[in-house]
Amino acid sequence: MSIAKTFRGGIHPVGHKELSSNKAITVMTPPVEVIIPLQQHVGAPCKPLVKKGDIVNKGQKIGDTDAFVSAPIHASVSGVVKAIEPCWHPTGARVEGIVIENDGEERLDPSIHPQNDLDQLDAQAIRAIIREAGIVGLGGATFPTHVKVTPPSDKRIDTLIINGCECEPYLTCDHRLMVEHPERIIYGTRVLLKALGISKAVIGIELNKPDAIAAMEKAAASYPGIEVVPLKIKYPQGAEKQLITALTGKEVPVGGLPMDIGIVVNNVGTAAAIQAAVQWGMPLIERVVTVSGEGVSEPHNFLVRIGTRLSELIEAAGGFRGTPKQVIMGGPLTGVAQFDLSVPVTKCTSGILAFNHLRTARQPEPCIRCGRCVDVCPAFLLPVTIVRYADGGKLDAAVEWGLLNCMECGSCSYVCPANRFLVQSIKLAKQEVQAQRSKKTS
Repeated sequence: MSIAKTFRGGIHPVGHKELSSNKAITVMTPPVEVIIPLQQHVGAPCKPLVKKGDIVNKGQKIGDTDAFVSAPIHASVSGVVKAIEPCWHPTGARVEGIVIENDGEERLDPSIHPQNDLDQLDAQAIRAIIREAGIVGLGGATFPTHVKVTPPSDKRIDTLIINGCECEPYLTCDHRLMVEHPERIIYGTRVLLKALGISKAVIGIELNKPDAIAAMEKAAASYPGIEVVPLKIKYPQGAEKQLITALTGKEVPVGGLPMDIGIVVNNVGTAAAIQAAVQWGMPLIERVVTVSGEGVSEPHNFLVRIGTRLSELIEAAGGFRGTPKQVIMGGPLTGVAQFDLSVPVTKCTSGILAFNHLRTARQPEPCIRCGRCVDVCPAFLLPVTIVRYADGGKLDAAVEWGLLNCMECGSCSYVCPANRFLVQSIKLAKQEVQAQRSKKTS
């Protein structure tokens, strides 16, 4: 095993991984009703391809759009379309959703069938399969994967990075996927390599997952172009730009993309979803979700159908332990607090965390100019300066100091001894800048 690598900056929060890291993935019973939002990805939302009263099959495409940056939506159960109506999205927004009443038949759509052997598929065919399967980045970004593997002709890609870091506290869904299904991830990696026309892949995994490292090394042993690289334990090691720096020593230019330096990054869950699409013909209708936190009776990892309500997922984990004060979708540092447990699981749902105390209850105090936020910022920014301008309404100055380059990892807020809501101020300022720019172009 090579020497563990890392990046500059970052923090070391308590992981709490032990709550669920040894819990094998359990297949959750499909719910009696699912809510499938038509916006589950970066890019244009889908339009419904079905109407109320239609009978649909498991895996049937029920939403799509002609936009390139988008991904189709599929039924996660067979049954009857009960309604097409606004539903709550994990972000707190109201979006159009398709409600399906499960008939319990698990009737597969006729379109679902294994694809040709990988050796018989060319890059164009692979991209089409990935696109039709509705696969997006399952690490949380939900960027359509077929777009990532279709770089512009002037971008020469030489390296594929597979992200197995899972650096957020509590989350262990990727960990369990690597331990239990490493061969699926390796197959998906091979598919991605062929789609990109390259031969080199690097899989980065943090050292707090030794069983995952061992499983992935064993599965990759027959493929010389695929290397498993251990990484030091640090947050946000799994962030795209920081992972690239840790593994290759290269830096993505400010305002640029990984493909600008010849790299494409995908999550291990995304690779496994690609394997399912190619070998089994299955679109993305389910994913592994960690249910954890001290407010959960039995922390666990579940294979969950897209559209399952959060309340049903928590019930499957034994329900709440005590009286929860906060439920977060995602990790505690970048996740989104939920106000309604009828919100459905979407493609971006990596975890559901319940806490019996408010994690943001500290009262902010004046900045003491200690510079800790500067020391830990993995994007080499000055959070305290950006926030001073943002809070003062000087958005142009905040942009000049790198407001839009903030990755919103929350490291600055985590280490601030004055309990200042640094990342929250930055998020609000970025939204305001984007709103102003949209208004000018409209």
